[in-house]
Amino acid sequence: MPRRAEVQARPIEADAVYESPLVTQVINKVMLGGKKSLAEQIVYGALTEIGEKTGKPPIEVLEQAVKTVTPVLEVRSRRVGGANYQVPVEVPQRRARTLAVRWLVQFARERREKGMQAKLVGEILDATNQQGGAFKKKDDIYRMAQANKAFAHYRW
Repeated sequence: MPRRAEVQARPIEADAVYESPLVTQVINKVMLGGKKSLAEQIVYGALTEIGEKTGKPPIEVLEQAVKTVTPVLEVRSRRVGGANYQVPVEVPQRRARTLAVRWLVQFARERREKGMQAKLVGEILDATNQQGGAFKKKDDIYRMAQANKAFAHYRW
């Protein structure tokens, strides 16, 4: 990491089917071992299934799920005078979206449905209804930040 210049983040290209950078981000998160075509099959299949189940455009449902799971505050460890404090800080927009996508895929993997496509559908639909593991994670992190509000003056 350079000391002087700010690192420029590479823009995420839109995917071929939905022309959405968010879908590309989800595909890249689902991908394991460089098997992108398999990840694309899983995500596109999941989006198709979501469209059939909800009757809404799948991209809107996915965006709603990500928006629901996106964190506003998080805690960062800060060492002050030999003690570690959990200091609440606002989450930058880019990191917040990355965290939301990461949590959706992570908690989808932990679900009990059969097949990754069904797991992803379940987690996305749960997230839109403010349920599921990813939403719970966001809520837990927000609660922790609220509980440590007293240490907000240690923000840097």
